Amino acid sequence: MDFTNIRSVKILFGSNKLNDLYSILDENELHNGMLVCDPYFIKSGLANKILHYSKGLITDVFFDITSNPTVNSVDNCAEIIRSKNIKFLAALGGGSSLDCAKAAASVCLTSHSIVQYHSNNRKLLKEHLPLIAIPTTSGTGSEVSRKSVLSDPLRGIKSPISSENFYPSIAIVDPVLTLSLPQKITASTGFDALAHALEAYYSRLHKPASDEISIYAAKLIFENLLNVYEDGLNLDAREKMSKASVLAGISADMSGSAACHACSYPLTFLYNLRHGAACAFTLDSFVRINAEAEDGRLHYLAKQIGFKDAYSMADKIKLMKIQMGMKTTLSDAGIDINDIENLSILSMQPDMINNPVVISIDKLVEMYNSLK
Repeated sequence: MDFTNIRSVKILFGSNKLNDLYSILDENELHNGMLVCDPYFIKSGLANKILHYSKGLITDVFFDITSNPTVNSVDNCAEIIRSKNIKFLAALGGGSSLDCAKAAASVCLTSHSIVQYHSNNRKLLKEHLPLIAIPTTSGTGSEVSRKSVLSDPLRGIKSPISSENFYPSIAIVDPVLTLSLPQKITASTGFDALAHALEAYYSRLHKPASDEISIYAAKLIFENLLNVYEDGLNLDAREKMSKASVLAGISADMSGSAACHACSYPLTFLYNLRHGAACAFTLDSFVRINAEAEDGRLHYLAKQIGFKDAYSMADKIKLMKIQMGMKTTLSDAGIDINDIENLSILSMQPDMINNPVVISIDKLVEMYNSLK
């Protein structure tokens, strides 16, 4: 098996690691930075805390970001970077903030809109601003990935753009920041991490290293996700979920996502599901479908983490979704049965090629119909 793996993110992991922010920035000679964050962190006061911790090295804040970041947010962020001569970005939050910052850190050094790159009309240059990623959720893995998932309302699509530029320089992973996560976001981001671990494992592009990482990350998630959902202040479980999120993100970045993520893009864009909730919506279905792959790899993973087989693992995923109030049926998600064929067509995103079982539009229609 031939494979290439390029990683350049320095990961600083630990509870209260954020307290070292000034030292981290100073050691890397970073100054005149801008914080990119969700508006929630302005209200909660965490954005001000970040500014305080930076001791003047972060001078501005950009918070015009929605839960599904748009090309417009990226362009607005990039324009401010240019006008204020910002030298680095610090991205605080979940995938939305991080994905916006990753794209803005590159496109700001051009005179173009991110749309030119999102639509594959142009290729990004190698130059980009340094980015410090500070995740506040345990799930997206954006702090260790080369992807930025963006929505374009004008073109009516949501899709990823991938570039080596998008790797953050440093990821500060502080599990304490996840203690205040609401239950819904804990569940949604946790299922996103589980999808990363499982899809990277059964991906057609899977690699030996990502296989082992995926098994370990999936085991941590099955053992701890329900615990942090029920008791958000359980720091030990939060630390394990943060670790699982980073590892699953690394694994997915190495080996890619598959059908579950391909379906998540139209589910998010059309029905306003959170990304993780959209992944959760089809995850157990695709575990059952991919259990049929000839190599039997998914059964092996399931047994390694304590299940009888992949089908019993799928049962557990379905049960966890119910226990955490996730959407499990078409009506739950607001999907009309008449939308299924169009949804299936739109689900044929590039990630679908990575699935071990070949997925056709007819197979997707059948899968969505099973969720009535």
